[in-house]
Amino acid sequence: MIETAMVMAAGHGTRMAPLTDDRSKAMVEVGGKPLIDHTLDRMDEAGVKRAVVNVHAFADDLEAHLKARTTGPEIVISCERDRLLETGGGVVKALPLLGDDPVFICNIDAVWIEFAPVLKAMWNAWDPDEMDNLFLLAPKPRTLGYPGVGDFDMDRDGRLSWKSGDKAFWVYAGVEIFTPARAAGFPLEKFSRTRIWDMSIDHRRVFGLPIPGYWMHIGDPRAREAAEEILSGRVDVPV
Repeated sequence: MIETAMVMAAGHGTRMAPLTDDRSKAMVEVGGKPLIDHTLDRMDEAGVKRAVVNVHAFADDLEAHLKARTTGPEIVISCERDRLLETGGGVVKALPLLGDDPVFICNIDAVWIEFAPVLKAMWNAWDPDEMDNLFLLAPKPRTLGYPGVGDFDMDRDGRLSWKSGDKAFWVYAGVEIFTPARAAGFPLEKFSRTRIWDMSIDHRRVFGLPIPGYWMHIGDPRAREAAEEILSGRVDVPV
């Protein structure tokens, strides 16, 4: 099983304002706990032992919260206080902390209801001989809080390509299994992780797994309110 994860928690969360006027997006609560705890609790359930968390916005408060946790993975901080590196540069900076084995990389705004263990399903589908990345995917018609037009086309073998038309059925659901060595040649600078993905997509080594659950993207206050309704049980989970 995967023992190390990276949790992407450094962003400002501008779309979540005003909830992020005095805290990081990772510390915005939904379903009775901060988004970062939803992610770390899922990692704990999956057997992850170490979580590398990158920090920037309201970093002191976020670190204090992480130090106060008494359960779950060991927390290792990848500090981006001086310079926010976006998702790609953040991974490159964290490489010395991630090790050589496959890791989970998780966005803190990805929350889901499980119909079956999601991260276990990803691990069972992982094939290092064929894959550089395995993305958790959600069908666009069955997502909450996702404003886009879809991300990927997927062939019958599960191999992914960027959407070929104006929209796509599959949405990246904020979690991937990743081989850290694939980022080793990239510079330590501010850039999107899609630049790393492009290289592996070109080599046909990116695959997808449909989520065995219902995925919610907690990206703004409206999505947070809708997710609260589901997590509280006041609204049924769409099936």
